[in-house]
Amino acid sequence: MTPAMVAGHDAVPAVERERLLRYLEAVITVRGIPLHAAVAFNAVYFGYDLGGDGYGRSPLRLDDFPVAALGECAAALPVGAMVCVATGSDPLFAEIVYKEGAHPDIGELGEVPGWVSGAPAGAEGPGRPGSEASPRRRELLVPDPHAFGPGVSLSPAQVHRLCNHQRWINEDGHLVVEARYPSQEAAQRDDLSAYTDYLMTTARAQLLSPFVPVSIADLVGSTDDEAIRAGLLRLLGTVQRILTSSDLLRTWGPYAVSRSALAAGWRDSGPLGGDDLRTLAATVERAATPSRRRFGLTAPTAVYTAVGPRLRAFPGAKELLKGVGYAAAVCRANVALADVVQRDSEQGLFANGTRVVLDDAFQGGGVWRSRNPGDTEAPANPLAPAGLGWTSTMGREPEPEPADLPLPDDAVLGPSELLQDGQDEFIWRLPLRLAHLIDGCLPLRSPIAEELQRAFGRRPALRLELDHPGGTLDAAEGVQNTVAELGSETGWLTGIVWPLDYFPGLMLQLHWRRGSRSIRVVTSRLDQPVQVGDRLVGHYYDPCVLTREDAPGSDRNGDTAVGLGPRQLVMRTVRRCGLLTVDGHALLDRLGLPLAVYGRRPSRRQSAALEAAVEQLLTERFLEPAVGSRDSTGQPHFPACFGQPVIPLIGYRPARVRVRHPWGATGSADEPMRMQYVPGHLRRLRPGCSPSETQRTAFREHCRRLGKADGWELPQGYTFVTEHTRGH
Repeated sequence: MTPAMVAGHDAVPAVERERLLRYLEAVITVRGIPLHAAVAFNAVYFGYDLGGDGYGRSPLRLDDFPVAALGECAAALPVGAMVCVATGSDPLFAEIVYKEGAHPDIGELGEVPGWVSGAPAGAEGPGRPGSEASPRRRELLVPDPHAFGPGVSLSPAQVHRLCNHQRWINEDGHLVVEARYPSQEAAQRDDLSAYTDYLMTTARAQLLSPFVPVSIADLVGSTDDEAIRAGLLRLLGTVQRILTSSDLLRTWGPYAVSRSALAAGWRDSGPLGGDDLRTLAATVERAATPSRRRFGLTAPTAVYTAVGPRLRAFPGAKELLKGVGYAAAVCRANVALADVVQRDSEQGLFANGTRVVLDDAFQGGGVWRSRNPGDTEAPANPLAPAGLGWTSTMGREPEPEPADLPLPDDAVLGPSELLQDGQDEFIWRLPLRLAHLIDGCLPLRSPIAEELQRAFGRRPALRLELDHPGGTLDAAEGVQNTVAELGSETGWLTGIVWPLDYFPGLMLQLHWRRGSRSIRVVTSRLDQPVQVGDRLVGHYYDPCVLTREDAPGSDRNGDTAVGLGPRQLVMRTVRRCGLLTVDGHALLDRLGLPLAVYGRRPSRRQSAALEAAVEQLLTERFLEPAVGSRDSTGQPHFPACFGQPVIPLIGYRPARVRVRHPWGATGSADEPMRMQYVPGHLRRLRPGCSPSETQRTAFREHCRRLGKADGWELPQGYTFVTEHTRGH
């Protein structure tokens, strides 16, 4: 791991992204499990050995692991937690690699009472959310008992005996527990936020251990809790985005699965193979199809099917669903269902009139809702869980989806500026917009478009030459063949493949010589890179465009709020809808936030989740409070105007932090940075060697800098390498 990864995915150099991706792909191949982003983080941060030792040679201290037991009520454990299962003899050390809801009312064939689908933790029945301050939820955890290699893990025979006893793990090698959450808000957190909280509390000693290859404190450059938490969230987000970027992997929620394994599953003619997957898809599609009636109309029917229990009903599936095989089978089945829905239906509506949607991604391994007739419901993203089963019992409309309203200043955002209209050459400047990245295009100013049309016609082929000093360009990206679509006053260059280094707001300077079929696009490098939000920026940019169009949910693959958690929804809405200043600040009426997020009044639960997210973001200083006013038309103003009612605002401040370069380069901005900073770390010694007293002292000092108390000593067989720079 490198400091750039803590700054966010887009700040990571392409070479580092590729290296990390290849390692994570190898982890999936070796372990044969769906790789959750939290488990992927563990592998990189704690050092998972691909040669067979797993975490056996890692710096993890087994005594720090929380104890987990079958059937007990205990604090909820997230995916990624390292646990000790007390067995009455040798303890079973394992890593939780998968979890799902295990409501006792789910039937053996996967039939789910409607109210269970999407119900909050602690719900007591239809329309009864429960009133406990610390809600409980029955959950199934899948531990990997072989994660620590043969030197630490129990043998397969020992694990088999524990399964037969069913006292400490069940017959499938899983843990079914009553998970207790500190609050309803905690139970609704997304997986990466929950794992961050876990690492900062229960597993704090594990996270801040001086024995890890590179400590999070070193990566962040601080021992402050707020800085570490923010850096950890960005680091987990980086790992997740790197997993989703792989051509060899498919993702289901936070889990990454090998495409080759999915293809092999479809080809397999045995249990849970292609035939069973097709049967599952057909069963879900026809689940709500009404039987023939002689008289009258059939009432609308909704049927809910849980994937995990339904898989157990297939003949011969029992052995395949033991251990981590269960997690692989559930993810494979959900991906198969998602593919069928996207391929054979119109937003979930099949030709037989049934609408099939994913209603709850957590309970029972994924609950799919089949409703007939389905054309009476408003179409929505069929793969975005809406919890319609639960909301239908609350005597109210289903909760609204986030609304993607157009940018209020879209027409005037990032204007083009003509710099030179010379006799021989046009030079103009404009910021790259998100639509340009998504559509692979670039607008042409009216005088240039008119001259190009007079010279070459309405659809000429033009060459685009990209000059991106200090960036990374492939040969195919540096010079591209494009087609110009020219109208009477404006025009567009189409067919552009924008390099991965390019981002919304990047300032482009364009050069076109009269009579030429080439347009040159140049970016200008900053004297020093700056950190703007989650992005490391090394080139001149338009701060207004960056704030508006680099928000959560916006990237070159699309621009949508669907699927975002409350924190991301808040950040996206403030950045896209807030009052915008020339330096990229955005301020939004705090009381109007729920309406801005959903386009109409949301449910009480959604409003509470947004308010909790705002408080958390203010505490972590991702947002800051401000005071403004509201005029008679309802429009907010900042600063507050005299005589108008005062209102609270929440503001996004794009903190421009100058990046502290650990490489120590002192040349010009165009020179490559060859000096590399290496943080202090442990190194295994050759047999018979021992560390010097100087290195023992340096390690104790390293521990103190990380905020650890005295008493840390080098582990047997290791020395400490002090921080230094290398390269020439």
